[in-house]
Amino acid sequence: MLLVCDSGSTKADWLLYDGSEVKGPFHTMGFNPFFHSSELVFETLTQNSDMAAFAANVKEVKFFGAGCSSAAKKEQIAVGLRRFFSNADVLVDHDLLACAFATCGNEPGISCITGTGSNSCWFDGVKVHERNYGMGYILGDEGSGAHLGKKLLTHFLYNLLPADVHADFENTYHLTRDSINDFVYKQPNPNVWLASFSTFFTKHRDNHYIHELIMNNFRDFMTLYVCNYPDYQKVKVHFVGSIAFYFETELKAVAKELNITIGHIVKQPVDGLMNYYINKK
Repeated sequence: MLLVCDSGSTKADWLLYDGSEVKGPFHTMGFNPFFHSSELVFETLTQNSDMAAFAANVKEVKFFGAGCSSAAKKEQIAVGLRRFFSNADVLVDHDLLACAFATCGNEPGISCITGTGSNSCWFDGVKVHERNYGMGYILGDEGSGAHLGKKLLTHFLYNLLPADVHADFENTYHLTRDSINDFVYKQPNPNVWLASFSTFFTKHRDNHYIHELIMNNFRDFMTLYVCNYPDYQKVKVHFVGSIAFYFETELKAVAKELNITIGHIVKQPVDGLMNYYINKK
């Protein structure tokens, strides 16, 4: 049995292939080595009855996750996976590779992630070439849900939001400066919490001020993560992740401004990733 996983910082999607059919998807929390330990990976999977039912029969695990870039970070996740899938060969790699496999296939292109966090890579049809963009929600992640959340909170705290939007934010979340600082600086997984405010953007996307925040989020991403690649206007630029998926209209408008050709926009790349591995067999 082959088990394939695409994991962001918020959630992970798993598909199982038994040699004849694909089963799933199965869902768990996302595992990011910058926030989650090997022990947490093992304990979380142990508590998932669906996955525990077939764990012993899995022979291969292909796990692609946010933050899984260095050898040490990959091993941190792999240790937990090997404990749970005790009879399997485990591969852990960066989520950018899954993104490229799922969107580009065997064709050259630029593949981008805009979910809780953000990143991009140049895919030459065989290998991924990164530009070291994945700096996390504090130093980077332009274009992501976490970046949108940061913008919303700072504009709220600076009293820059339109009066009706400001009032709705207060009534919806009941947050104060102190509680916001506590969530951002003291609570676990602040990037996931920041990204959760993307639903508020969906609610108010027709408001000009909010619309411009969304557009500027994509402008920042395109300028930094796409336009710095040579010949970026000669290939298709693909996207995976909830932010690109739910704000496709705004994304395409920014791409048109910059003469960028959009390819696939996929909310969850796990289906394309599984197809990639099945076709290799």
